[in-house]
Amino acid sequence: MSQPPQSGEPEGQVPDPGSPQGQPYPQQPYPQQPYQQQGWYGAPQQPPPSSNKTALWVGLGVLGLVVVVAVVAITGFVAPGFFLSDSKGESPVASSSQAPTSSAQETATQSPVQIPADRLPLPKRTTPLADPADCAYPASSSGEVPKKATPPAAGPTPASGTTAATVKTTAGDIGLTLDRGLAPCTVANFLSLAQQGYYDGTSCHRLGTSGLQMLQCGDPAGNGMGGPGYTIPDEVFPELKYGRGLLAMAKTQAPDSGGSQFFMVFGEAELPPEYTVFGSISDEGLQVLDKVARGGADDSKGSGDGTGPPKIPVKFQSIAVG
Repeated sequence: MSQPPQSGEPEGQVPDPGSPQGQPYPQQPYPQQPYQQQGWYGAPQQPPPSSNKTALWVGLGVLGLVVVVAVVAITGFVAPGFFLSDSKGESPVASSSQAPTSSAQETATQSPVQIPADRLPLPKRTTPLADPADCAYPASSSGEVPKKATPPAAGPTPASGTTAATVKTTAGDIGLTLDRGLAPCTVANFLSLAQQGYYDGTSCHRLGTSGLQMLQCGDPAGNGMGGPGYTIPDEVFPELKYGRGLLAMAKTQAPDSGGSQFFMVFGEAELPPEYTVFGSISDEGLQVLDKVARGGADDSKGSGDGTGPPKIPVKFQSIAVG
């Protein structure tokens, strides 16, 4: 499969939503209550042998005491929170009955896609390439070839200067600046495919919004497995870094395995220096990518790494060069 890997892995987890809020207060032992002391609610003592009047008064007194105790007992058991204080003894509190937040509620309160505002400067080679460079485009022995293309002419290729291109898509125009000083063979390949109309009608099939924030395009098969029937050389160097505003080639795990698939980085992308950077994305183009990113990815149709087709479709209509 031709694709950049997930962030932090050579070849992407959902943050834990956290503990639910509104858990009940921890159980506390009730303090000893007056009505729990011995003798307060036992059977009344037999009255002493005295007059009936005395017995009547004693009986009424016992009956009244029983009623009082019963009221206190009922109040304490029905509304025990009335007697409970918090651990600091500041005020009476009742035990909480708030239910934990549902997963749906947690999802609704999660923060949206976080996209950095600052661009990453275009990398520079410490040692310039020979100009012209010598390029070759051998036939591919693996992958699908749903739409075969004619490779660029092999041999000497200009290794200096830039070329502008505008990708017209259903989501908006994305301006690119292709840099031959970084990757002359890759730029020659992209321009050749664009001029052949190879990308016309294709859709970007993979969006990453966390960790690896990029939109991957250029596969006529639409599944990350397709290519033009030939491969291009890797044009990488140790100082390569990836971030907002950069344009880079996708590939398999094998070296020199790129073809037509590329990815546009609109945010973070911590990747090893194994993916050819061959240009940059305009500010207006980044605004289009930001809009697509905030629409989210359908990871149910992805490869299980948190990426998937963008929910806002990005279909290439044409590429204008110059």
